[in-house]
Amino acid sequence: MSVNRVTTRAVPGEGDGLRPPLRGRDAELAFIEARLDALDRGEGGIVRVEGPVGIGRSRILAEAAAAARRRGTRVFEGAADPDARVAPLGPLLEGLLSGEEPLPGAVRLRDLATTPGRRFWLLQELGDRLRETARNGPLLVVLDDLQWCDDLTLLTFNTLAAGLSSHAILWLLAVRGGSVPSGVRTTLDRIRRAGAHELALGPLDDRATARITEDVLGAAPAPDVLRVARRAEGIPQLLVELLGSLRDGAEVTIEGGTARLSAGPPAPRELPSVARRLDRLSDGARELVRAAAAVGGPVTVALLAERLGRSSAALITAVRESLDADLLSESGDRLAFRHDLIRETVEAAAGPGEATEAGTEARTTGPGQVPEARTAGTGDPPGADRPHTDATEADRPRTDATEADRLRTDAAELAATAPGPAAERSLRALELTPADAPERARIIAETIPLLWQTGQAVRARELGVSALATDGLGPGDEARVRLALARLAVPFDFSEAVRQARAGAALPGIPVDVRGRLLAMLAAGLSMAGEHAKAERAAAEAWETAAAAGDRSAEATLTTVRSAVSFHRMDLTEAFRQAERAAALADALGVSTSLWVPEALWHALLSHTTGRSAEALAAADDGIRVTREQGRTAATRMWLMTRSRILLEAGRLAEARADAEAASTPADPLGPGNLADVTLRYVMMRVALHTDDRPTARAYAAEARRMRSDAAPVVRHFGSWMLALKADSEGRPDRAMAELDEVMTSPAADRPAYAGLVDPADAPVLVRLALRAGAHERAAQAVALAERRAALNPDLTFLAATAAHARGLLDNDLATLLDAVRRYEDCPRVLARASALEDAGAKLAVTRGSEAVPHLDKALTLYARAGAERDVARVRRRLRALGVRRRPRSPGRSGAWPELTAAETRVVRLVARGLTNREAADHLALSPHTVSAHLRRAFTKLDVTSRGELTRLVRHRDSGE
Repeated sequence: MSVNRVTTRAVPGEGDGLRPPLRGRDAELAFIEARLDALDRGEGGIVRVEGPVGIGRSRILAEAAAAARRRGTRVFEGAADPDARVAPLGPLLEGLLSGEEPLPGAVRLRDLATTPGRRFWLLQELGDRLRETARNGPLLVVLDDLQWCDDLTLLTFNTLAAGLSSHAILWLLAVRGGSVPSGVRTTLDRIRRAGAHELALGPLDDRATARITEDVLGAAPAPDVLRVARRAEGIPQLLVELLGSLRDGAEVTIEGGTARLSAGPPAPRELPSVARRLDRLSDGARELVRAAAAVGGPVTVALLAERLGRSSAALITAVRESLDADLLSESGDRLAFRHDLIRETVEAAAGPGEATEAGTEARTTGPGQVPEARTAGTGDPPGADRPHTDATEADRPRTDATEADRLRTDAAELAATAPGPAAERSLRALELTPADAPERARIIAETIPLLWQTGQAVRARELGVSALATDGLGPGDEARVRLALARLAVPFDFSEAVRQARAGAALPGIPVDVRGRLLAMLAAGLSMAGEHAKAERAAAEAWETAAAAGDRSAEATLTTVRSAVSFHRMDLTEAFRQAERAAALADALGVSTSLWVPEALWHALLSHTTGRSAEALAAADDGIRVTREQGRTAATRMWLMTRSRILLEAGRLAEARADAEAASTPADPLGPGNLADVTLRYVMMRVALHTDDRPTARAYAAEARRMRSDAAPVVRHFGSWMLALKADSEGRPDRAMAELDEVMTSPAADRPAYAGLVDPADAPVLVRLALRAGAHERAAQAVALAERRAALNPDLTFLAATAAHARGLLDNDLATLLDAVRRYEDCPRVLARASALEDAGAKLAVTRGSEAVPHLDKALTLYARAGAERDVARVRRRLRALGVRRRPRSPGRSGAWPELTAAETRVVRLVARGLTNREAADHLALSPHTVSAHLRRAFTKLDVTSRGELTRLVRHRDSGE
């Protein structure tokens, strides 16, 4: 879209000419000041400011420009505008050639810009002028809304920034978060590789929200006003507009220096910034957005097409337009509003007649569709009559209580399929419930899991903590809140989950079903923390209570704990049997009733750990698809973490890293996250070691050191193993063994079943490491455990292969190593198989060099296919020692896919995992058209005619056949 011109941005609240104070951005402003300090020292660079619409990107740029001017720095400011159509290069040229102090030679530069065929000379001239100006003092070049810039502006910026990197020029760019055009994504990738600093703007915290509320209303906010302010979820623009509408509509009363709502919770209203975006839409896109608002929750394009009487293909342009306007976002194959206040603005702007018509259409949908949304104040569908304003105060509590009950019923019905709208309704019910109402604590306990499932963990915890601090909370209500907090803590802090569950179960006189669920949660938390003996004892007590209550939800959780206990005892047949039963129970009950992580997730992990990687990967792919469709952010993240582990051991390192990065939440307010510790952080360390990515390995070694001091034994064990692997990669086997001291000497009841390892395939790794350190006894211990595990599970060939591999290394026996290679042949664990081939080849090389070469060649192929550059280099050295030189593979081709380019291979793998073309395009930052082109060429080269056939081919090649 060539829509560019320099613009002057209005900052929310500046209508009267006064700019309100900037709240909640102290860290960001300090970062900007530090970059300006560096600029004063002659150090240039690039800073990228990123965040969603309304988060305050333009305000940060304005503050940076003002700070630079106060220092005497020359500032050039430009911005792209989606509403204007001007010549290419408009944003950059206007920024450099306009203002109080334009670049020297502005007239000539403008002539070059408007003369056909002179753009090369324009670029040269711009570079020269900027160099000349920078010699006289530092420069700050600000470019806002990069996502709207044309390709020539992006190319010119890239060229100038690279060519002037040694000069005192700081480029400050702002770009919208989320999906951006492919040209913009390419630019962002280039500047990231060039060392650009990144400043991601997140939502404001509660303190900043309160201070802005006071700024806008002129008085400290009461709790009811703060609850309304929190609906903006920390988005400054929405917050200021929401508060301004309350102020201008006389819906706030100030008494004694405190601002309170004049009546009950305010009705939905139009917010100006959202209304402007809505007005810019075409008629077709506006109609689509209104139809989505009538549904309320995430909705498929197919359903919207049906409601609007059109084909899905006919809505493509309207969908794209609504996404580009940041009104809607994609969630799997569904569309959802980016913010509840956006949806409410759409509803309010539609008018009563249109809203009623749209709501009627939505209510005629089939079973399972989301019911109509009710307005916060009345519970009636949009357009229905509101209660009379002269209702008596005696009537109001009764009306509010009735509406709260209706909202809770709606939330319960929606929880299994649409947790986002369910959470919204539960929160509305809470707003309508007085602080001293006896049912308030129970509503909080219902709301916490819904917020957690939709990615609002911080808000959920604050709600629970505030409830526990309430005077007069009865044991039953406290127990329910603690159960909700224990569930919330599972991904973040295993020990906190145990603490909350134990405290709740110890309360006197609580209902038997609540006690049963708390004991089940206690057993699950202990199991996840690695305290196996305690988990088994807690589970025994929980079974009695759950049986007395007839609680199938607690039974599903406890069955998963039984499976984990069997796994710890190395009885994998029983572990699988219990895991399958737990998954079936949870599936029959519906995921919303699960007390723990989805039981199917444990089944996938179990399958993966015992060598059934294809089964595990299929389960993970399905889990990600379903949870994304349902809007279950927390569960999707758990599945991504799990899949990253599976992909790692399957030898798909780039994909494992991509999943780990996708599941990462930088600076999570609830802490680093124990589940992330034992999945994605472990994966990132292993991938870094295999790919010889030393900076990343160092970064995750620091994480591992933190993990070593965690309260949960399992997290300490993972941290120890990560540090041991890092030390071994540096040629320090003694240090590596020292890192494992705590694990190897921990109480036998809680010691990991694999002697401190996190996976059976690590047994040969530990043996090799111990032998290098001269720790023969520890190597023998690892072999004995591997052989015992294989003997207890004779049907699992993968376990027999790892045991033979470990024994062959300990005894330095060629026959045993070759037996391990044979057993690994049908195993999908690519890296384990390659390691056995390499060890056998190294042993053969001592006396039978010619026989060693085929083994080393096969290992080289498998490592290359996995992208394990460090392992590839090591095997090449072994081959060179035998007089054999293998040419490095072409960087544009994959070892497993010699017919395809690297880009085609990436698309093929994503499509084989079940992604649509659009989803693959978003994943790879490409256009859907480009993905389709890659896929067509791949189909032709591979001689396949369907996605199903392609998926079967991928699985076949990934198996190493």
